[in-house]
Amino acid sequence: MKSSSNLEAFLQAATPLLPWRSATMERFQGAPSSVWQQPDGKNKDAVEYFALSDLWEHYAESSAYGLAVPVRDAGDRAVVTTQHFVPYLSAVQLYTATKPTSHSLGATSRSTGSETDSWSDDSVADRFAGSGSSSWDAASDEDDSSSTYDGNGSTGVSAKQSGYLNFQYREWDSPYERVPLAHKVAELAHDYPCLMSLSSAELSPSSWMSVAWYPIYHIPAYVNLKGSSACFLTYHSISSVFQDNIHNGPEHDDGEIAALSPFGLATYRMQGDLWRRPGSSDPRRLSELHWAASSWLKQVEGCYHGNIIACQFPILID
Repeated sequence: MKSSSNLEAFLQAATPLLPWRSATMERFQGAPSSVWQQPDGKNKDAVEYFALSDLWEHYAESSAYGLAVPVRDAGDRAVVTTQHFVPYLSAVQLYTATKPTSHSLGATSRSTGSETDSWSDDSVADRFAGSGSSSWDAASDEDDSSSTYDGNGSTGVSAKQSGYLNFQYREWDSPYERVPLAHKVAELAHDYPCLMSLSSAELSPSSWMSVAWYPIYHIPAYVNLKGSSACFLTYHSISSVFQDNIHNGPEHDDGEIAALSPFGLATYRMQGDLWRRPGSSDPRRLSELHWAASSWLKQVEGCYHGNIIACQFPILID
């Protein structure tokens, strides 16, 4: 049997596997208007979803010990090394079907001490139109820092498609000043409980997150693994609307699992053939994932007043 490439192994390892739940409409506060994903034809009384709390819990182990990815040496594929990556929250946007009723604006950013800005009643479409279309791999001119948003911005007509911005976060601090994803979310959740209370069924298709993965060590340590310093930025949809990768859970478990496979990818320090297996579909797959990330960033660029991934890596996409 042909073994998977290192890129495929990483993408598989970086895919959250979450319990796929089912509940009646009464479970959701403000339903049915608050529920984006309506019941399907199989069970008109049930809404399927995953809980955001389960999503963050998924990253607890990798935040503490690193994500283990089996990597085969490009020169000798019989040599298998385990590369470990630590996840960091890069960016997240949560759009809901109803306008947020509680506001906790004015959170202070860690690096500059400046207050975060809030959302007005301008439409997202208007912001897109006025912002232009900056290249996704161009560094931002802004001297910004970690920012947290909890806004009340009405999106007007486009709200039917995008929803209302409930929460937004972006990371601008250097990698050395960040804390792993699970710790960062726990920190944010103290001020923004929606991070733990919302479900994917309540999130519009515009809701998404990105995770930065930095290598920390590989086992065995004595192996000279060229290309092991590669860093990745994965993009994931977190709305039920886009969750079509549902399958049965582990053996002896009657539940189903939702796999949040990355829809986009950015890379840094990808050297040699370690992550581009010669003769494989890796180059095409990388190109497709890079294009998807680029396309998505061009859509959300107007919401960020600057480029999202410009500060994720010391130097951007190679």
